[in-house]
Amino acid sequence: MKIATFNVNGINSRLPRLLEWLNEAQPDVVCLQEIKTSDATFPEAAVREAGYGAIWHGQKGFNGVAILARGSAPKERRRGLPGDPDDTHSRYIEAEVNGVVIASIYLPNGNPQPGPKFDYKLAWMARLIEHAAPLFEHDGPVVLAGDYNVVPTDGVGDIYSAASWKNDALLQPETRAAWQRLLAQGWTDAIGSLHAGKPVYTFWDFFRQRWERNAGLRIDHLLLNPAAAKRLDAAGVDKDVRGREKPSDHAPAWVTLRG
Repeated sequence: MKIATFNVNGINSRLPRLLEWLNEAQPDVVCLQEIKTSDATFPEAAVREAGYGAIWHGQKGFNGVAILARGSAPKERRRGLPGDPDDTHSRYIEAEVNGVVIASIYLPNGNPQPGPKFDYKLAWMARLIEHAAPLFEHDGPVVLAGDYNVVPTDGVGDIYSAASWKNDALLQPETRAAWQRLLAQGWTDAIGSLHAGKPVYTFWDFFRQRWERNAGLRIDHLLLNPAAAKRLDAAGVDKDVRGREKPSDHAPAWVTLRG
């Protein structure tokens, strides 16, 4: 079972790239972030024609998450992260697909920091940690996939160079401490565990020729509970998607689970 996550950076404007990649890669499940569309304008017909059922939690102009399943309809479990009834951002959706519980996550960026956006990021991470705890204990496999907006370390496996990003919310000690609290529940960082120390980036900024220089960051992650981790077969990034015409600034990241 191949499960992917892709910050598509506007599903309607990037639809040709998404459909092209779906046809080539044939993932079984896809978690999308930053679909940047209302519920009413999600391109359900085009996605269905490509062979995928879908659920989505849209928001006009920004944010928004979705889960696609090849040849089936994801069974929705939750939309929206619990813990703050006043939170209007569409950043979390959770479903079951063929016995696997899967969440699509778009964690807040948090810039500029310090400030209210960074405070919101940390509060959102605290809510995610609380919600993730019982999911970790779930008997069946669970995959928490998405754009976490966290660069785990300053190492070359996570960022080309930390110097120019030292003030960014993605690298702050508070951000990384929250990430470590989440991992401390026992989650396996699939790409990090299989490609430790290797530059397996998922994001390249549009500015300063960062794609051309492979000046990337690893901020899209797939976390596995024990039932999923014992089935982990492979993980990677479809990097070439980032180099195509009118791409997202992210590339799809994925895992394959045995059985």
